[in-house]
Amino acid sequence: MADSDEQFTAYVRDRGEHHLRVAVLLTGDWHAAEDLVQASLVKLYRAWPNLRGDGDPDAYLRRIMVNTHRSWWRARWRHETPAGDLPETVIADFADGQALAAQVRQALQTLPRQQRIVVALRYGADLPEAEVARMLGRSIGTVKTQAHRGLLALREILREDHYERNGS
Repeated sequence: MADSDEQFTAYVRDRGEHHLRVAVLLTGDWHAAEDLVQASLVKLYRAWPNLRGDGDPDAYLRRIMVNTHRSWWRARWRHETPAGDLPETVIADFADGQALAAQVRQALQTLPRQQRIVVALRYGADLPEAEVARMLGRSIGTVKTQAHRGLLALREILREDHYERNGS
């Protein structure tokens, strides 16, 4: 058992940051992402002794994260009422890289939920289309279409945001 705990601890130390970045893309919020990773790691820890040696804990954790995020989204949707106007979001004056990352996360949140998940897994987690399709129970063609439409929408949103900020 102690060896299993050490392996799990080493895994979290090595891969935790990567999964946190994916969770930020899924949720659009750093704090929600931390909660998602924490809840998902608890579930992974429970299953850790049963994982086969040749299994991919990254794939297993990604699936846990997606399913947990879906579950939270469904639960939240039942309790929230859509508003007529979206609140204005202010992006603080960060370094250029941080500001761009915030803009992209904000733009991701405007995508339909399925497109956001596909774009986050495909490009944020750098997963192949086939794996994203398998994780989400969709066809590869559906994943390709959602990724394509999501990227087009992101480009348009970011382009409009750029014109609004710079006037050019």
